[in-house]
Amino acid sequence: MKSVCVFCGSSFGKRPAYREAASLLGQTLAEQALTLVWGGGRVGLMGTVADAVLAAGGETVGVIPGFMVAKELAHPDSTELIEVDSMHTRKALMAERSDGFVALPGGFGTLDEMFEILTWAQLHIHGKPVGLLNVAGYFDPLLAWIHHAEQEGFIKSGHLALFHVADNPAELLDKMRQHQAPEGDWATKVSLAQS
Repeated sequence: MKSVCVFCGSSFGKRPAYREAASLLGQTLAEQALTLVWGGGRVGLMGTVADAVLAAGGETVGVIPGFMVAKELAHPDSTELIEVDSMHTRKALMAERSDGFVALPGGFGTLDEMFEILTWAQLHIHGKPVGLLNVAGYFDPLLAWIHHAEQEGFIKSGHLALFHVADNPAELLDKMRQHQAPEGDWATKVSLAQS
């Protein structure tokens, strides 16, 4: 694992712990020589994690749509800043440039990005690790829903191993390094189940 994509809010949220965790994650990425890949923004937790990586001497790759650059939301100091034509292109390029994915607290955009990456892992499109940094229990309600969906038969129990959860960055990154992608071909399993 040489690069980690971070999905997170473009706001700070109401708790100081969210900003502190974003800063600690950025510092930890730099200390572990992991390049940050992120949405290229300078605002909210997005800006905080990038600022922390850069302050600790790390490398950053920002991927940002042109309409956000026009609104002056791009981080001015990113090691590399790639302007793309759409949100779809942004997500695809971030996935391509990353060896793992971490979700910090955030809203619709953060969950959209995280669940798309988890779905791709479920479909064996990639075998990269996904982690949730569960700051101050932020993801507890989401994790409860995921377990509910599993109990109700909408998520296979084996797919709960597609992601890792921890409340501090170093522990989460350690879990991600030990990740073993599920074996087998999803399409084959589906066709066999339907036959």
